[in-house]
Amino acid sequence: MRGAFFRALLELAEQDERVCLVVGDLGFGVVEEFARRFPKRFLNAGVAEQNMTGIAVGMALSGKIVFTYSIANFPILRCLEQVRNDVCYHNANVKIVAVGGGLAYGSLGATHHATEDLAILRSLPRMVVVAPGDPVETEAATRAVGAHAGPCYLRLGRAGEARVHSGQIDFQLGKAIQVRDGKDLTLITTGGMLETSVKVADTLHHAGLQTRLLSMHTVKPVDADAILAAAHDTRAVFTLEEHSVVGGLGGAVAELLAEAGEGVVAFKRLGLPSAFSSVVGTQEYLRAQHGLSVESLETAIRSTLDKNRTLMATTRA
Repeated sequence: MRGAFFRALLELAEQDERVCLVVGDLGFGVVEEFARRFPKRFLNAGVAEQNMTGIAVGMALSGKIVFTYSIANFPILRCLEQVRNDVCYHNANVKIVAVGGGLAYGSLGATHHATEDLAILRSLPRMVVVAPGDPVETEAATRAVGAHAGPCYLRLGRAGEARVHSGQIDFQLGKAIQVRDGKDLTLITTGGMLETSVKVADTLHHAGLQTRLLSMHTVKPVDADAILAAAHDTRAVFTLEEHSVVGGLGGAVAELLAEAGEGVVAFKRLGLPSAFSSVVGTQEYLRAQHGLSVESLETAIRSTLDKNRTLMATTRA
Protein backbone atom coordinates (compact mmCIF):
# COMPACT_ATOMS: atom_id res chain seq x y z
CA MET A 1 0.00 0.00 0.00
CA ARG A 2 2.85 2.38 0.79
CA GLY A 3 4.15 2.26 -2.77
CA ALA A 4 0.67 2.68 -4.20
CA PHE A 5 0.12 5.76 -2.05
CA PHE A 6 3.30 7.45 -3.22
CA ARG A 7 2.59 6.65 -6.87
CA ALA A 8 -0.78 8.35 -6.56
CA LEU A 9 0.67 11.24 -4.54
CA LEU A 10 3.28 11.94 -7.22
CA GLU A 11 0.53 12.02 -9.85
CA LEU A 12 -1.46 14.47 -7.74
CA ALA A 13 1.59 16.69 -7.27
CA GLU A 14 2.23 16.70 -11.01
CA GLN A 15 -1.34 17.81 -11.67
CA ASP A 16 -1.75 20.34 -8.85
CA GLU A 17 1.00 22.61 -7.58
CA ARG A 18 -0.86 23.05 -4.27
CA VAL A 19 -0.07 19.45 -3.22
CA CYS A 20 2.62 19.34 -0.51
CA LEU A 21 4.16 16.66 1.71
CA VAL A 22 5.37 17.09 5.30
CA VAL A 23 7.03 14.11 7.00
CA GLY A 24 8.31 13.29 10.45
CA ASP A 25 11.90 12.28 9.65
CA LEU A 26 11.27 8.83 8.24
CA GLY A 27 10.45 6.89 5.09
CA PHE A 28 13.36 8.22 3.06
CA GLY A 29 13.31 5.25 0.72
CA VAL A 30 9.83 6.20 -0.45
CA VAL A 31 9.72 9.99 0.03
CA GLU A 32 12.99 10.80 -1.79
CA GLU A 33 11.42 10.96 -5.23
CA PHE A 34 8.81 13.45 -4.08
CA ALA A 35 11.49 15.55 -2.39
CA ARG A 36 13.67 15.44 -5.51
CA ARG A 37 10.92 16.34 -7.95
CA PHE A 38 9.09 18.88 -5.78
CA PRO A 39 11.69 20.27 -3.36
CA LYS A 40 9.71 23.45 -2.64
CA ARG A 41 6.67 21.39 -1.68
CA PHE A 42 8.45 18.95 0.63
CA LEU A 43 9.42 19.46 4.25
CA ASN A 44 10.95 17.14 6.84
CA ALA A 45 9.71 18.49 10.17
CA GLY A 46 11.92 16.12 12.15
CA VAL A 47 10.84 13.88 15.01
CA ALA A 48 8.27 16.47 16.05
CA GLU A 49 4.81 15.36 15.00
CA GLN A 50 3.04 18.19 16.83
CA ASN A 51 5.11 20.69 14.86
CA MET A 52 4.57 18.70 11.68
CA THR A 53 0.82 19.01 12.12
CA GLY A 54 0.93 22.71 13.00
CA ILE A 55 3.08 23.46 9.96
CA ALA A 56 0.69 21.50 7.74
CA VAL A 57 -2.29 23.48 9.04
CA GLY A 58 -0.56 26.80 8.39
CA MET A 59 0.24 25.72 4.84
CA ALA A 60 -3.32 24.47 4.31
CA LEU A 61 -4.84 27.73 5.55
CA SER A 62 -2.70 29.54 2.99
CA GLY A 63 -4.24 27.50 0.18
CA LYS A 64 -2.14 24.33 0.02
CA ILE A 65 -3.31 20.68 0.00
CA VAL A 66 -1.02 19.14 2.60
CA PHE A 67 -0.30 15.48 3.26
CA THR A 68 1.42 14.61 6.54
CA TYR A 69 3.10 11.19 6.70
CA SER A 70 4.45 9.02 9.48
CA ILE A 71 4.11 5.50 10.87
CA ALA A 72 1.44 3.93 13.05
CA ASN A 73 0.29 6.18 15.90
CA PHE A 74 2.85 8.95 15.47
CA PRO A 75 0.94 11.31 13.10
CA ILE A 76 -2.30 10.95 15.07
CA LEU A 77 -2.12 9.93 18.72
CA ARG A 78 1.15 11.65 19.52
CA CYS A 79 -0.31 14.91 18.24
CA LEU A 80 -4.01 14.36 18.84
CA GLU A 81 -4.52 17.81 20.35
CA GLN A 82 -3.11 19.44 17.22
CA VAL A 83 -5.20 17.18 14.99
CA ARG A 84 -8.37 18.09 16.90
CA ASN A 85 -7.82 21.78 17.61
CA ASP A 86 -5.78 22.80 14.57
CA VAL A 87 -6.78 20.49 11.73
CA CYS A 88 -10.41 19.71 12.52
CA TYR A 89 -11.50 22.87 14.31
CA HIS A 90 -10.20 24.99 11.44
CA ASN A 91 -11.47 22.55 8.81
CA ALA A 92 -7.96 22.62 7.35
CA ASN A 93 -7.24 20.84 4.09
CA VAL A 94 -4.79 18.41 5.72
CA LYS A 95 -4.57 14.71 4.86
CA ILE A 96 -3.03 12.68 7.69
CA VAL A 97 -1.43 9.49 6.37
CA ALA A 98 -0.41 6.71 8.75
CA VAL A 99 1.49 3.74 7.39
CA GLY A 100 1.42 0.51 9.38
CA GLY A 101 -2.20 0.33 10.50
CA GLY A 102 -3.21 -2.43 12.88
CA LEU A 103 -0.42 -4.85 13.77
CA ALA A 104 1.79 -4.14 10.76
CA TYR A 105 4.70 -3.11 12.99
CA GLY A 106 4.06 -6.12 15.20
CA SER A 107 7.61 -6.82 16.30
CA LEU A 108 8.01 -3.29 17.71
CA GLY A 109 5.36 -3.80 20.37
CA ALA A 110 2.22 -2.02 21.53
CA THR A 111 3.66 1.49 21.08
CA HIS A 112 3.71 0.83 17.32
CA HIS A 113 0.40 -1.05 17.11
CA ALA A 114 -2.23 1.26 15.59
CA THR A 115 -5.27 -0.49 17.01
CA GLU A 116 -7.43 2.34 18.37
CA ASP A 117 -6.92 4.91 15.61
CA LEU A 118 -10.16 4.39 13.68
CA ALA A 119 -12.25 4.85 16.81
CA ILE A 120 -10.44 7.99 17.91
CA LEU A 121 -10.27 9.68 14.52
CA ARG A 122 -13.88 8.73 13.75
CA SER A 123 -14.99 10.71 16.79
CA LEU A 124 -13.43 13.97 15.59
CA PRO A 125 -15.77 16.47 13.91
CA ARG A 126 -15.17 17.05 10.17
CA MET A 127 -12.67 14.18 9.92
CA VAL A 128 -13.11 11.71 7.04
CA VAL A 129 -11.63 8.30 7.93
CA VAL A 130 -10.42 6.02 5.14
CA ALA A 131 -8.73 2.60 5.33
CA PRO A 132 -8.23 1.07 1.86
CA GLY A 133 -8.04 -2.68 1.54
CA ASP A 134 -5.41 -3.24 -1.15
CA PRO A 135 -3.06 -1.27 -3.45
CA VAL A 136 -5.84 -0.64 -5.97
CA GLU A 137 -8.04 0.94 -3.33
CA THR A 138 -5.05 2.82 -1.93
CA GLU A 139 -4.31 4.65 -5.19
CA ALA A 140 -7.99 5.53 -5.59
CA ALA A 141 -8.28 6.59 -1.94
CA THR A 142 -5.25 8.89 -2.24
CA ARG A 143 -6.82 10.66 -5.19
CA ALA A 144 -10.17 10.87 -3.40
CA VAL A 145 -8.87 12.38 -0.17
CA GLY A 146 -6.74 14.77 -2.20
CA ALA A 147 -9.88 16.01 -3.95
CA HIS A 148 -11.89 16.27 -0.73
CA ALA A 149 -11.89 19.75 0.79
CA GLY A 150 -11.19 19.22 4.47
CA PRO A 151 -9.49 16.96 7.01
CA CYS A 152 -8.92 13.31 6.10
CA TYR A 153 -7.23 10.37 7.76
CA LEU A 154 -5.76 7.75 5.42
CA ARG A 155 -4.80 4.52 7.17
CA LEU A 156 -2.45 2.31 5.17
CA GLY A 157 -0.93 -1.11 5.63
CA ARG A 158 2.81 -1.32 5.36
CA ALA A 159 4.16 -2.89 2.16
CA GLY A 160 3.72 -6.01 0.08
CA GLU A 161 -0.04 -6.37 0.47
CA ALA A 162 -1.67 -8.43 -2.25
CA ARG A 163 -3.80 -6.88 -4.95
CA VAL A 164 -7.36 -8.11 -4.35
CA HIS A 165 -9.23 -6.23 -7.07
CA SER A 166 -8.41 -7.59 -10.50
CA GLY A 167 -9.74 -4.62 -12.46
CA GLN A 168 -10.84 -1.04 -12.11
CA ILE A 169 -13.03 -0.12 -9.16
CA ASP A 170 -15.66 2.53 -8.57
CA PHE A 171 -14.14 4.24 -5.54
CA GLN A 172 -16.16 6.94 -3.82
CA LEU A 173 -15.68 8.24 -0.30
CA GLY A 174 -18.52 6.92 1.85
CA LYS A 175 -19.53 4.16 -0.59
CA ALA A 176 -18.61 0.53 0.03
CA ILE A 177 -17.32 -1.72 -2.73
CA GLN A 178 -19.19 -5.01 -3.05
CA VAL A 179 -16.50 -7.58 -3.73
CA ARG A 180 -18.97 -10.45 -4.04
CA ASP A 181 -22.64 -11.15 -3.41
CA GLY A 182 -24.34 -13.75 -1.25
CA LYS A 183 -27.66 -14.40 0.46
CA ASP A 184 -26.65 -16.22 3.64
CA LEU A 185 -24.45 -13.71 5.48
CA THR A 186 -22.55 -10.47 4.99
CA LEU A 187 -18.93 -9.85 5.89
CA ILE A 188 -17.99 -6.16 6.07
CA THR A 189 -14.30 -5.42 6.26
CA THR A 190 -11.98 -2.44 6.25
CA GLY A 191 -8.27 -1.89 5.74
CA GLY A 192 -5.69 -4.63 5.40
CA MET A 193 -8.06 -7.47 6.29
CA LEU A 194 -9.60 -7.46 2.80
CA GLU A 195 -7.45 -10.31 1.47
CA THR A 196 -8.18 -12.38 4.57
CA SER A 197 -11.89 -11.64 4.18
CA VAL A 198 -11.83 -12.99 0.64
CA LYS A 199 -10.22 -16.20 1.88
CA VAL A 200 -12.81 -16.50 4.66
CA ALA A 201 -15.61 -16.01 2.14
CA ASP A 202 -14.08 -18.71 -0.07
CA THR A 203 -13.90 -21.13 2.85
CA LEU A 204 -17.52 -20.44 3.81
CA HIS A 205 -18.59 -20.88 0.19
CA HIS A 206 -17.06 -24.35 0.13
CA ALA A 207 -19.11 -25.09 3.25
CA GLY A 208 -22.29 -24.04 1.45
CA LEU A 209 -22.61 -20.51 2.84
CA GLN A 210 -22.99 -17.76 0.28
CA THR A 211 -21.22 -14.67 1.62
CA ARG A 212 -21.72 -11.07 0.58
CA LEU A 213 -18.40 -9.26 1.02
CA LEU A 214 -18.25 -5.49 1.37
CA SER A 215 -15.01 -3.52 1.43
CA MET A 216 -15.93 -0.61 3.70
CA HIS A 217 -12.89 1.49 2.88
CA THR A 218 -14.51 4.61 4.35
CA VAL A 219 -15.26 4.19 8.04
CA LYS A 220 -16.55 7.75 8.32
CA PRO A 221 -18.89 8.54 6.68
CA VAL A 222 -19.90 4.89 6.64
CA ASP A 223 -22.11 3.55 3.83
CA ALA A 224 -25.46 3.26 5.60
CA ASP A 225 -27.31 2.10 2.48
CA ALA A 226 -24.98 -0.85 1.91
CA ILE A 227 -25.14 -1.89 5.57
CA LEU A 228 -28.93 -1.72 5.82
CA ALA A 229 -29.31 -3.60 2.52
CA ALA A 230 -27.06 -6.34 3.88
CA ALA A 231 -29.10 -6.56 7.08
CA HIS A 232 -32.26 -6.84 5.01
CA ASP A 233 -30.98 -9.31 2.43
CA THR A 234 -28.87 -11.73 4.53
CA ARG A 235 -29.33 -13.59 7.81
CA ALA A 236 -26.27 -12.24 9.62
CA VAL A 237 -23.78 -9.38 9.47
CA PHE A 238 -20.17 -9.59 10.61
CA THR A 239 -17.56 -6.83 10.70
CA LEU A 240 -13.88 -7.65 10.38
CA GLU A 241 -11.03 -5.26 11.14
CA GLU A 242 -7.45 -5.24 12.40
CA HIS A 243 -8.49 -2.81 15.10
CA SER A 244 -10.08 -2.92 18.54
CA VAL A 245 -13.69 -4.10 18.47
CA VAL A 246 -14.46 -0.91 20.40
CA GLY A 247 -15.40 2.07 18.29
CA GLY A 248 -14.01 1.21 14.88
CA LEU A 249 -15.86 -0.30 11.91
CA GLY A 250 -17.74 -2.67 14.20
CA GLY A 251 -18.86 0.22 16.36
CA ALA A 252 -20.01 2.24 13.35
CA VAL A 253 -22.06 -0.65 11.96
CA ALA A 254 -23.51 -1.55 15.37
CA GLU A 255 -24.62 2.05 15.94
CA LEU A 256 -26.34 2.15 12.58
CA LEU A 257 -28.10 -1.19 12.99
CA ALA A 258 -29.23 -0.37 16.52
CA GLU A 259 -30.82 2.91 15.45
CA ALA A 260 -32.26 1.76 12.12
CA GLY A 261 -35.29 0.02 13.61
CA GLU A 262 -35.66 -2.27 10.61
CA GLY A 263 -35.87 -5.66 12.27
CA VAL A 264 -33.28 -7.84 13.94
CA VAL A 265 -30.28 -9.43 12.26
CA ALA A 266 -27.54 -11.53 13.84
CA PHE A 267 -24.49 -9.32 14.26
CA LYS A 268 -20.96 -9.81 15.54
CA ARG A 269 -17.82 -7.69 15.60
CA LEU A 270 -14.64 -9.57 14.67
CA GLY A 271 -11.46 -7.74 15.57
CA LEU A 272 -8.92 -7.23 18.33
CA PRO A 273 -9.79 -7.19 22.02
CA SER A 274 -9.58 -3.89 23.87
CA ALA A 275 -6.20 -4.77 25.33
CA PHE A 276 -2.50 -4.28 24.69
CA SER A 277 -0.83 -7.23 23.03
CA SER A 278 1.31 -9.19 25.47
CA VAL A 279 3.30 -10.78 22.63
CA VAL A 280 5.35 -9.48 19.73
CA GLY A 281 6.08 -10.99 16.36
CA THR A 282 5.20 -10.66 12.71
CA GLN A 283 1.86 -9.25 11.65
CA GLU A 284 0.71 -12.69 10.53
CA TYR A 285 1.71 -14.22 13.87
CA LEU A 286 -0.08 -11.54 15.88
CA ARG A 287 -3.20 -11.85 13.78
CA ALA A 288 -3.30 -15.56 14.51
CA GLN A 289 -2.71 -14.95 18.21
CA HIS A 290 -5.72 -12.64 18.31
CA GLY A 291 -8.17 -14.76 16.37
CA LEU A 292 -7.76 -13.08 12.99
CA SER A 293 -6.52 -16.08 11.01
CA VAL A 294 -8.79 -17.52 8.32
CA GLU A 295 -9.44 -20.63 10.40
CA SER A 296 -10.28 -18.71 13.58
CA LEU A 297 -12.56 -16.31 11.75
CA GLU A 298 -14.44 -19.12 10.01
CA THR A 299 -14.96 -20.83 13.36
CA ALA A 300 -16.24 -17.63 14.98
CA ILE A 301 -18.65 -16.97 12.11
CA ARG A 302 -20.04 -20.51 12.05
CA SER A 303 -20.41 -20.52 15.84
CA THR A 304 -22.41 -17.28 15.73
CA LEU A 305 -24.64 -18.62 12.96
CA ASP A 306 -25.24 -21.84 14.91
CA LYS A 307 -26.12 -19.92 18.08
CA ASN A 308 -28.48 -17.66 16.19
CA ARG A 309 -30.14 -20.65 14.51
CA THR A 310 -30.68 -22.28 17.90
CA LEU A 311 -32.00 -19.04 19.39
CA MET A 312 -34.46 -18.53 16.55
CA ALA A 313 -35.69 -22.12 16.84
CA THR A 314 -36.18 -21.69 20.60
CA THR A 315 -38.02 -18.41 20.10
CA ARG A 316 -40.41 -19.91 17.56
CA ALA A 317 -41.05 -22.86 19.86
